[in-house]
Amino acid sequence: MSEITKKGKRKFPHVYVVLLTVVIICAILTYIVPAGLYDMVESPDGRMVIDPSSYHNVDSTPVGLFGILQSIPKGMVETASIIFFIFIVGGSFGVVEATGAFEAGIGKITKIMSGKERAIIPIIMIVFSLGGGVFGMAEETLPFIPIMVTLAISLGFDSLTGVGIVLAGAGAGFAGAFMNPFTVGVAQGIAGLPTFSSMGFRIVMYIVMVSVAILFMYRYAGKVKKNPELSSMYEFDKTREDTLDLDNLSELETSDKSVLIAVAVTIGLLVYGVVEFGWYIQEISALFLGMAIVVAILGKLGLNGFGEHLVQGMANMAGGALVVGFARAILVVLTEGSILDTILYVTSNAVSSLPSSLTALGMYIFQCVLNFIVPSGSGQAAVSIPIMAPLADIVGVTRQTAVIAYQLGDGISNIFTPTSGYFMAGLALAKVPWNKWAKWILPMILLEYFVGAVFVFIANLIQLGPF
Repeated sequence: MSEITKKGKRKFPHVYVVLLTVVIICAILTYIVPAGLYDMVESPDGRMVIDPSSYHNVDSTPVGLFGILQSIPKGMVETASIIFFIFIVGGSFGVVEATGAFEAGIGKITKIMSGKERAIIPIIMIVFSLGGGVFGMAEETLPFIPIMVTLAISLGFDSLTGVGIVLAGAGAGFAGAFMNPFTVGVAQGIAGLPTFSSMGFRIVMYIVMVSVAILFMYRYAGKVKKNPELSSMYEFDKTREDTLDLDNLSELETSDKSVLIAVAVTIGLLVYGVVEFGWYIQEISALFLGMAIVVAILGKLGLNGFGEHLVQGMANMAGGALVVGFARAILVVLTEGSILDTILYVTSNAVSSLPSSLTALGMYIFQCVLNFIVPSGSGQAAVSIPIMAPLADIVGVTRQTAVIAYQLGDGISNIFTPTSGYFMAGLALAKVPWNKWAKWILPMILLEYFVGAVFVFIANLIQLGPF
């Protein structure tokens, strides 16, 4: 039912263990795979790209045991800007959450919609989807899961509906994100693309992905409302003692409104700064740190409260932030062993004879599979984009399409794979077994995979750019 398994059953290896295992496997490959390199050339727009015709063999440089151990700190150093970016943004939203403004806002919505039960579902899901689409809301959803489960049961639905409102809403927004700095921003930065470029395409993608999740949840909630015994959680939900009194939800005070306005203004400044001034990691980090300071004042947290919740927010992001360095270690080993370009060469030869649309879909499938091993969005970007971006150049797929394939492949299964820590923690909070959740949510996941494939195909068909 949770991350803790019963005695005698094996747990799925921790993501750090998986990554370290992959690092070791890559190091072994440096003794087996022939070393080779491509030459880099300057493109007409000034970017350094691979010359597809320049691959040549070089002397082997295998990575030994000490090289494996060094690859982790080297990976941390190479991705330091991304790691600290995640810390600062995560800490800043930790301050926002500490004010209680988000909870009060949700409480206000549920009170207004009392008596219009199913209508609450799309409204709250849109709120969470915006969190996923704008700032990569994931771990931040956890505090809302118990209250949404209780709300759903009190309104005549079930606990699956309550969890789904939160996780499927935020998850669909995350998968179709139009300005998530943790996935879109990081991946585009690694690929050398302008930050948040092709936002119009992503907004359409976001709307479609969120609509799929909402329709699935709305349809299911109606069935359970009509016949509660259809729910696989029916018997267990009857034993729950916590019911929701809408009158006891946190009131939306003036300070809460001020905090929510400050967050909205910050998002507006983020869009303006990125579009007008080309802001990237340092500028965005500074903006969110400034937001945290303002929010702490408006939310009356005090100086110590600001510091404590900032640190707590950073601590909550530590596992996800540092996994970026572990993931980068894979690239360090492949590069130092001089086999990264060999892998690119072999892969590109295998797919270069195929239509580029099939190559793009192959990239998408690769990212979908990779997310079951590396569920961290930033971590997956650190592992895959350095390989997928130059591969895209070689086979005639735009780098933007490669990032779209990564984004969708990374985001869809985050609320399905048991390697996703925050997701499993959310199910544990809701007391929902993973097997029941997986069986219930699988049709929606498969539909989203199909929709994602369509968007990847379209992105490649229109040569989504700027390059």
